[in-house]
Amino acid sequence: MKVRRAMPEDVSALAAIAEASYRTAFSSILEEEVLSSRNAAFFTRRFEASWARMLVVCAGGIPAGFLLMTDGHIDMLFMDPAGSRKGGGSCLLHEAERCGAKSLECFRDNIAARRFYERHGWHPNREYEREFAGRSRSFVFYVKD
Repeated sequence: MKVRRAMPEDVSALAAIAEASYRTAFSSILEEEVLSSRNAAFFTRRFEASWARMLVVCAGGIPAGFLLMTDGHIDMLFMDPAGSRKGGGSCLLHEAERCGAKSLECFRDNIAARRFYERHGWHPNREYEREFAGRSRSFVFYVKD
């Protein structure tokens, strides 16, 4: 798998990956109305202003996942559920670290993601509650030394 910078023409493919991954990763954490509102159109609007801060991992030239980073903080790391567990997430995370990633946050109950980050040397710094999608949710803030 190869990691590259996102390009404007990637936005719709990345939005589709985000929609599928969001539903897969958060189906046991978020309510159906929240999941259905985070559709490809929602992510397309979000990514139109942020594609320049995104990394894309490709398999055979086709986007398989992406990472969005702001000022050393990983905002999102999503893989296409059909292509996950093939090393793409690790490639993205390593490239983000090379580019200065130092922090991220994760839903406390997203055990698979937490295991992934901890396997890659990220350490929980603190747990906290904050508002997300109209409700108070539990998060874990991770740091990388």
